Amino acid sequence: MDHHKAFKFHTEPQESDNHTYLAEFIYGGIDGGVTTFAVVASAVGAGFSVEVIIILGIANLIADGFSMSVGSYLSSKSDHEKHEKYKKLEHWGIENIPDSEREEIRSIYKAKGLEGELLEDVVQAITCDKEIWVDVMMKDEHNMIADSESPRKRALATYLSFIFIGIIPLISFLSGVDIRHAFIISCILTTISFIFIGFMKAHINHTSKIRGVGETLLLGVTAASLAYMAGSVLEKIIT
Repeated sequence: MDHHKAFKFHTEPQESDNHTYLAEFIYGGIDGGVTTFAVVASAVGAGFSVEVIIILGIANLIADGFSMSVGSYLSSKSDHEKHEKYKKLEHWGIENIPDSEREEIRSIYKAKGLEGELLEDVVQAITCDKEIWVDVMMKDEHNMIADSESPRKRALATYLSFIFIGIIPLISFLSGVDIRHAFIISCILTTISFIFIGFMKAHINHTSKIRGVGETLLLGVTAASLAYMAGSVLEKIIT
């Protein structure tokens, strides 16, 4: 029997690079919109001037966005390093203790319900190719799938989305209108951005669009309300 023709094992990542970068953009955008709008709401609640609101908002965009992108980079880099570490260990095991590693493959597929000749055929097919062997061990023993995305690109996607969505609550304040109208416009624009982000989040997660939009709106409104009340109360206490 030609085992390579009889059995094909697909060990590629299930998600494309573009899908992953879109996910990074969506979640970075959520954080950018929520945190910046919360800063704006707290500053308005505290009675700060437009100039101060703009300074605080932009400072938040730069600092918090950078912090989030660094966190994304370090997390992705750590996952890459962990994957490579275990992959090297599996390669070492196949080269030095192949019988033990082959038995692990047999145990894995026996647990999946295979037995007899079919089980042995599957084991033989996998262990005929060392790369497939290693990939199967990584997936089924360590629950790891190769992540081909660049940590730097993921961090950049996070940072750009944080800035792109996070600037929306500040647009009206930068336009020169009075602070009361600027805040109303900011609420409207931010709500629209939350609806868009919530819809996209639901789309990439294959969940309910209504629920995705609702959750994102609830998160944003709750954060902004708490920030506004905190700013208002602290302004009265301090002054």
